[in-house]
Amino acid sequence: MPKLSDTMTVGTLVKWLKQEGESVQSGDMLAEVETDKATMEVECFEDGVILKHYVPEGGQVPIKAPMCAIGEKGEAAPEVSAAPAPDAPKEEAPQAPAEAPIPTPAPSAPAPVAAAPSVDVHIKASPLAKRIASDKGLSLNNIKGSGPNGRIVKADVLNVLEHGVHSMAPSAVSTIGGPITEERSIPISNMRATIARRLVESKTQLPHFYIEIEVDASPLIEFRAKLNKRYADLPPEQGGGKLTINDLLLKASTRALYEVPEVNASWKGDHIYQYGNVDIAFGVAIDDGLVTPVIRSANTKSLHQISQEAKQLIAKARKKKLTPNEMSNSTFTVTNLGMYGINSFYGVINAPNAAILSVGGCFKKPIVNEAGQITIGQSMHIGFSGDHRVVDGATGARFLAALKEIIESPALLFV
Repeated sequence: MPKLSDTMTVGTLVKWLKQEGESVQSGDMLAEVETDKATMEVECFEDGVILKHYVPEGGQVPIKAPMCAIGEKGEAAPEVSAAPAPDAPKEEAPQAPAEAPIPTPAPSAPAPVAAAPSVDVHIKASPLAKRIASDKGLSLNNIKGSGPNGRIVKADVLNVLEHGVHSMAPSAVSTIGGPITEERSIPISNMRATIARRLVESKTQLPHFYIEIEVDASPLIEFRAKLNKRYADLPPEQGGGKLTINDLLLKASTRALYEVPEVNASWKGDHIYQYGNVDIAFGVAIDDGLVTPVIRSANTKSLHQISQEAKQLIAKARKKKLTPNEMSNSTFTVTNLGMYGINSFYGVINAPNAAILSVGGCFKKPIVNEAGQITIGQSMHIGFSGDHRVVDGATGARFLAALKEIIESPALLFV
């Protein structure tokens, strides 16, 4: 008797990794499913043959809905209602090009986080759209898909045949004063929906207050340059690797929390919970929003350990391979928009954290040094958003003062 694989959570089926008719074994990865946190692989727990896919790529997977049938070769797959593929033309829904099935999905978790977009050289199009385009001698390169995940469907090809490529590819129009892009409805991914929900909850339930401090980042920049000159070319096992300003800020924030631990806490309704370790999160922008991977027990790790772990988490974030555990249960968050030329800003608290640090860019400006002389320095603005139920203004000010001292005297990172 064929067995139906099901899912434990709502998600979007991004890609089949196993095709219908293909043999599978327990432990095989059958498909990629996008949860509210990330894109995760779904593991197979049955031996057999993929009899049928019930969910097309781009389709939504409702709770407990079967995704595919696994049985013995030659068996008939049970008939069930397939999960709908958003915005997919009705006649093409069953023809979605599946690379593979999914039996048991990995659990999803909440997630919040900017990353470089990847270029997919493979043109996503339905078999019917490809056949029509081929018959009409039409290239798919300049056709913008309206199906799931930008997939080109029959309606897109027919629209181009009727109106021309310009109607589907507004980026090719160079007329000054013309539309900046085509008007369209953009489907909301699970991740974007979760980000929206959590931000509304944070801003409406957490009483935010905001303070800011200006620091001279010149000592930190010079310190980084010296460390990179000495250690950048060494292998990681010897403490090598290139350090970023963000690495230093994560270490500096961890050190400042050691001096003002009241900020490393959470509101629990009838009590405030003080954390013993610093599980520090940092913002990473990806195509679909912002995620915040977490470096566990950063207070026990060296600067180079923090740097190496941050690089590994960033790489996984850009591939949407972070696990829920790698993005949850932080105690403090640092977000940095300095690389975008932003001078200063205030982040929304990443609950259940009591605060978030917002780092702007370094800008040259006249600075009065300790001797009273006007010199050219590197000014950096650092914003602090605090949960007023947990942190008072004076406590936040003490934290920023400690952080300023560390940034302007970076040797304190090793105290």
